[in-house]
This record gives sequence, C-alpha cells and structure tokens, in this order.
Amino acid sequence: MPETMRKMSCALVASVALLATACTGQPSSGADDDASKETTLNFWHAWSAPSETRAVNALVARFEKAHPNIHVKVVANMTDDKINQALRTGGDRAPDVISSFTTNNVGKFCSSGALVDLNPFFRKAGIDPAATFPKAMNEYTQFDGDRCTVPLLGDAYGLYYNKTAFRKAGIAAPPKTWSEFEADARKLTVPDGDGYRQLGFMPDYHGWETTTEHYLAQFSPTYFGADGTSRLAEDPAFTAGFTLQKRLVDELGGFRKLERYRAKLGDEWGPRHPFHTGQVAMQLDGEWRLGMALDAKPDFEIGVAPLPVPDDRADEYGKGYITGTIAGIAATSRKQNAAWELVKYMTTDTDAVVGFANDIHNVPSTLAALKSPALKADPRFKTFLDIAADPDSTTTPASLNGGQYLVTIQQFGYDYESGKVKDLRAGLANTARQIDTDIAQAK
Repeated sequence: MPETMRKMSCALVASVALLATACTGQPSSGADDDASKETTLNFWHAWSAPSETRAVNALVARFEKAHPNIHVKVVANMTDDKINQALRTGGDRAPDVISSFTTNNVGKFCSSGALVDLNPFFRKAGIDPAATFPKAMNEYTQFDGDRCTVPLLGDAYGLYYNKTAFRKAGIAAPPKTWSEFEADARKLTVPDGDGYRQLGFMPDYHGWETTTEHYLAQFSPTYFGADGTSRLAEDPAFTAGFTLQKRLVDELGGFRKLERYRAKLGDEWGPRHPFHTGQVAMQLDGEWRLGMALDAKPDFEIGVAPLPVPDDRADEYGKGYITGTIAGIAATSRKQNAAWELVKYMTTDTDAVVGFANDIHNVPSTLAALKSPALKADPRFKTFLDIAADPDSTTTPASLNGGQYLVTIQQFGYDYESGKVKDLRAGLANTARQIDTDIAQAK
C-alpha cells in the first residue's frame, strides 16, 4: 500500500508531514550535495545481455569523461523487486540512480516516494520536458503531477508484413485502416485442413505482442476519468477495440482453431517465430523485431508500417503504442545533485541518447535525438522513429497499484475472445468495477 511503502522508503521519517519533504528531489529536502566535488554514484539497471551491458558501460564511460569528478559504479541485471528492496533500505551500497524496463510501475515509484520528483531539477536546469520528450513518453514517466522518472530510450509498436506474400495475394500496400487490415488478413490466410498453410494474422491475446493495450492504443482510449475511476465501460474506444479483435478471431477461424495452430508455432524470442518462418503474414510487434527477423534470414522481403487505425480516425494513421525504459533518482540517496547530472546526461543529451540508441537498437527518447542524422539503423527502422514522434501515439497511464489494471483488462480479453464472456457491455462494466476496487484497496 502507498502509505506503508512511503514509510519503508523513508524509514527515518516519523510522520506523513515530514515524508512530504524527505522524499522529494528539492534542495531543501536533502539534495544539497555539491555535484562539482569528487563523488561516486551507484547506478542499477535491468539490462543483462552482454551487448547491452557493454552499451550501458560505454554510455557511463562517456558521462565520466564529461564529468571527471563523478565516478559511477554500474550494477546490471537488477529487477524491479531488487531495486524496490534497495530503495526501501538505502545505505552506501544502494542505488543512487536506477533504470527499469517497467513503465507500469511508475505509479508505485512515484506514490511511494521511493524516487524523487524530478520537476525541481528540470526547472533548475531550464529544461522543459514537454518540449524535450515525445508526448507519450512524457506522459508515462509521471503520476499525479510527480515526475519521479524520465524516459531512457523507448519502444514503439508497428506492423510487420510479408511483402512477398502481399504481392502474391495481390495486395499493393500495407493496410492503413482496420477494415483494410481485416480484408488483407482474410486474403492472406490459406487454410490447410484443421490448420493453416499461412495465417494472415494471429489475433489472439496470447499471440505474443497482441495484448489488449497494444490493440487499444490505436483507438486512443481514456483509461481513467478525472476522478480516478475506470472508464472501461464508458469510453466507446474500448468497445470498438474489443469488438474488432473478437471479429478478427471469428473471421480467421475461431478461437479454438487459432489456439491449436498457435500451440504448434515457435516462441516469441526464438528464430522459429512464426513471422520469421512465414507461417504468419502480418505481425504486431516492437522495433526490436526487425533485427531479430533479419537475423533469422527469412526467404521473403520484410515490410514495416504503422499499425492501422479505426476508419473514422484515418487522419491519425502513423501513430502507435509507446513504452520504454525509465530512469530515476533514489529518495534515499545523499548525492541527488550528482545523480541528477548522470540522469540529465543519459536522458537529455542528444549525442548520449543517440549513441545509446545505436548501441541498444531501441528508439531514442528525445525529440531531438529522433531527428538526429547520427542514428544508425535499417531504413525501415525510421517507421518506429516516426511512430515515437507522432503526437497521436499513445501509452497506458500510470496507476497507484502499478499495472494491475492492465492485467485485469487482459484477463477480460482472454475471457471475451474465448467465448467465456458473451456480453461485452456487461463484461466491461464488471471489469471496470474490479479495477476500481483494486485501486481503492491500494490506497
């Protein structure tokens, strides 16, 4: 619960009133260290692959070269559970700066006071986050006015398609609207007995990246109202999104047939991913899929495009779902000004962001970096840069209890696509009530 977590994050604070000043990043609350003095920071991050950790170390080395008085001890492969435990306990070995893959936890990080509010630091540095970061990234790094995290590279979701299969089916271009997408998915589907020789698209919510939030992003839903309650039953975007997905399931063979076929396909991260093998002609996925698909050396030409949009939102074609990695400063750190220098460099210095994006092969997280000629990537990668920069692109908002509401929505999606729940309107209303109950219990 937030109140309990606040007490754990600031163990020396005896009251809620004191907590408000002890867990912010304002100079009057502890950020009084001299960043020009010799100091050492602890930086914990979640990357673990050798190529990724080398990239992080290279980024930190460039920072240390620019700030020779600040030394950084880097600790890799840190999960959010490990980070949260360290943020609660503090100490000399605890992180001063953290990086997490889980934007869903921003609400918890901010409401618990585990990470400091970075707004005072941005103001002091004369940096306007709204003019620095893409709109969606700017949104998912704050909660209730508390900007306790900042974007550190991003992920953008688009459409991968088999251009060879498209030409064979007489399809000239990737679909821009969902009605075009439905027609193409049907045309690209080649049945084979009880299965498929080729499936136009795997619509099931268990189908790798085809999650509810990735679908729904194209409908620009409002997850919560001004009063903080779920809008799942009121916003027609949710009805439209769930209706589309269920129709795709029914049109492409039905839930049971699709699930039987899916069970025979390769996993998401291996070389036998069904898009790589040509078993699925279209795939909803993130920017990282391009490199993985090329490494698999498929026998067809890979195309990349934005995901389709609803027919009545055709002018918004080009948008997509955005998420990414976040960074923040520990409230328990006694070196918050020095920590800010590291965070500022990693997340707002254009050369630093571009260099890191080139090394990690993720989407840059500033508007300036997205336009940089120094970016090195396959020309098709530009599609994801454009999606990230598109002001119509959306994300999922932070919540007091993290991403639990998304888990609840996804579970409803499973029940609806499988036929377990038949009344969409009633199902959305029940799910909304569950979300509200869960959030109320977290207060």
